[in-house]
Amino acid sequence: MSGQRTKRGFDHVDTWIFDLDNTLYPASTRLFDQIDEKMGAFIMDLLSVDKTEARRIQKGFFYEHGTTLRGLMTEHGVQPKDFLSFVHDIDHSAIVADDRLCSGLTRLPGRKFIFTNGTVAHAERVMDRIGIIACFDGIFDIEAANYLPKPDLTSYSLMLESHAIEAAGAAMFEDISRNLEPCHELGMTTVLVTSPDNEDSRLLSAKYGHTETSPHIDHVTNDLATFIHAIADQRTR
Repeated sequence: MSGQRTKRGFDHVDTWIFDLDNTLYPASTRLFDQIDEKMGAFIMDLLSVDKTEARRIQKGFFYEHGTTLRGLMTEHGVQPKDFLSFVHDIDHSAIVADDRLCSGLTRLPGRKFIFTNGTVAHAERVMDRIGIIACFDGIFDIEAANYLPKPDLTSYSLMLESHAIEAAGAAMFEDISRNLEPCHELGMTTVLVTSPDNEDSRLLSAKYGHTETSPHIDHVTNDLATFIHAIADQRTR
């Protein structure tokens, strides 16, 4: 059909890059809700505001700056390590082992990385709970990105450079649509991981007019483990 775009596939992919929160575990665990609460508490204490105002400020920073942290650093001079240590001090017990995801990741040929706006320490705790630490070759976190969060293009370039990754041979899995735009621009295959429990993703998609058929999204799944096994099946035929 004239004008129909060709979606990027996986036959050429040798590097698999995954966001962490609400991507490698389902949003239904509500783990990130704990981080949201901690961010609100941090802002309440920092700015002497009530819970409602703290949430308004928090989400405003998230939508405008990519992360709440970036907004706090830019507008209030917050030290990132203090903030990150506080907000990631949460109960990870909601995350359970996912043997099917682990086996799927093991079957994917090539290197695998985590690319997160969180910290290495938080990522390792989550990965340990899921049982997938051994599946990955590295973690690129917000500190490695010089506190420039996704979707800042600079953070993607730093990630690719630090691990000698060719964008054209990489696939990125992510729960927030706007964070896949730079991936598409750089030439990666993109996968949007969806969930009805992911309110931030839904609100951001509405804000930017993104849908599951937006040009920068090549594939969509609401079941990451099954999707990865399907890719592995395809690659072994």
